[in-house]
Amino acid sequence: MGFDEYETLPTSNVADHMMAGAIAGIMEHCVMYPLDSVKTRLQAFMPSGNVGNRGIGTVLFNMIKHEGYLRPMRGMGTVIIGAGPAHALYFASYEHLKQKISHQTPLNTTVSSGVAGCVSTIIHDAIMTPTDVVKQRLQMSNSPYNGILNCVSSIWRTEGLGAFYRSYMVQLFMNAPFQIVHFMTYDYCQNFLNPEKIYNPLYHMISGAVAGGLASAITTPLDVCKTLLNTQTTNVRVEGLFRAVTTVYTLGGPGGFFRGMVARVLYQMPSTAISWTTYEFFKFVLLKKSNISDDRPPPPPPPINSALINEKITKKTSVRCDLPVASRSRIYSHYTVRDDGSKGQQF
Repeated sequence: MGFDEYETLPTSNVADHMMAGAIAGIMEHCVMYPLDSVKTRLQAFMPSGNVGNRGIGTVLFNMIKHEGYLRPMRGMGTVIIGAGPAHALYFASYEHLKQKISHQTPLNTTVSSGVAGCVSTIIHDAIMTPTDVVKQRLQMSNSPYNGILNCVSSIWRTEGLGAFYRSYMVQLFMNAPFQIVHFMTYDYCQNFLNPEKIYNPLYHMISGAVAGGLASAITTPLDVCKTLLNTQTTNVRVEGLFRAVTTVYTLGGPGGFFRGMVARVLYQMPSTAISWTTYEFFKFVLLKKSNISDDRPPPPPPPINSALINEKITKKTSVRCDLPVASRSRIYSHYTVRDDGSKGQQF
């Protein structure tokens, strides 16, 4: 399997991109979801016993001890609903744009990957921003909501539609550099570890983990601002990135921008590794299935009816030849002989 074949799925079948991306996105968010819950509590500037100064293990242990074993999984249904379509559109647009940019511009594959990932983020965040709002409201300590529907209806009723997209611009500012670093690092690691561009789960896992860890560490300050905007109550009104940055600095100082960074990196590294490994696996399977379909031999021709062919030849073929025939008086007569066996006129 060559580089051009494996590097992108058949572009004519968008459903393959979307299926692989949806499965990868759901796996990425669900497997490491408890750490995401811990990260949200570490980053939130809420009156919850100064959680931000505690460690990951302490927060997770207290969450299970005081709120139940399933408390770290609360809100995961929101991720399943949102991550499927968001990542389906995200990976489909990423593959399409990466191929277009690399073939129609002088940019190399690493830069093309970063640009394609940055543009695809706009589509992804339009779906995931409301999902994150509901998810993080449910993850908070002493959350007043009974479930997903109750949370959605309550936010809609008390804060309006704009509350679901309050952090959209911050999320774009965060995810644009995140995805640029993410995809460029992944592509660089692949070129270093896997220059043949073959399917290798170990290389995909290592490249994904390194890319996710580095990108998440760099963008942690913006993630703290996003969490502040998503988890504020009706009594606290912080609008926009500048106000969020000012509020984080006022409440936590310079160190406040890096609250929950370890939990975020520990969440993103295995999540991104799982996402890329799952995506590359389904990409490989779907491409192999497509190649098998293309290599099938053509169907055999229909059976030949010899009687029908002879009939056509007999009707269409006409052969004339003149044969000299000797007679007793040594006079030669000529006969016309045809293919149907009849004797022609004597002259």
